Amino acid sequence: MSMEHEWKAPNLHNVAFLRSAVKESDFPTDSLPQIVFAGKSNVGKSSVINKLLNRRNFARVSAQPGKTIHINYFDIDKRMYLVDLPGYGYARVSKAEQQRWGTLMETYFALDLLTLGIQIVDIRHKPTWDDVTMAEWFRASGKPWVIIANKLDKIKKSQLEENLAVIRQTLLLPEEVPVIPFSAEKGYGRDQVLALIFDHMRKDDLG
Repeated sequence: MSMEHEWKAPNLHNVAFLRSAVKESDFPTDSLPQIVFAGKSNVGKSSVINKLLNRRNFARVSAQPGKTIHINYFDIDKRMYLVDLPGYGYARVSKAEQQRWGTLMETYFALDLLTLGIQIVDIRHKPTWDDVTMAEWFRASGKPWVIIANKLDKIKKSQLEENLAVIRQTLLLPEEVPVIPFSAEKGYGRDQVLALIFDHMRKDDLG
């Protein structure tokens, strides 16, 4: 039997909060894949992570979005890290906080730790300037990344294709970057996202 056939997906029930990172020495630099989640402060990033893990309140929803500039690491089955980047684009954040966010992003991305990037946007609206900036970080990394278009349950089916086209066009997405309609509330898109994560983990594990 080949190694590919022996590969098993991680147990998503075996998950633990590892640490909050605020500087370079806090980042795990071992060989485990790092699946990185990014999104605006109000886009439902915590809800998406909770739905993917099938946990109700694992990734806590902050009562004060944009107030905490750190990167949260979750250990998934000792097989990968789920990396939760701080939310961006919160209107009331000071210039100093924005600069801290930018510096932390520069530090993280410069270390080339990323295995797969997952950027979450709101399917109802055209992506913001901050979304475009985040997409640039992922594009510049040269690593694969995926767009989750969250809040699918909030639009009509007739709006779907046009809204996805606007997201793709605004973020200047290369053809190979998928845009996955997702509902953190209903679970739509969950299997597709997990399949992509596991596919990249498998490639990482098998070299």
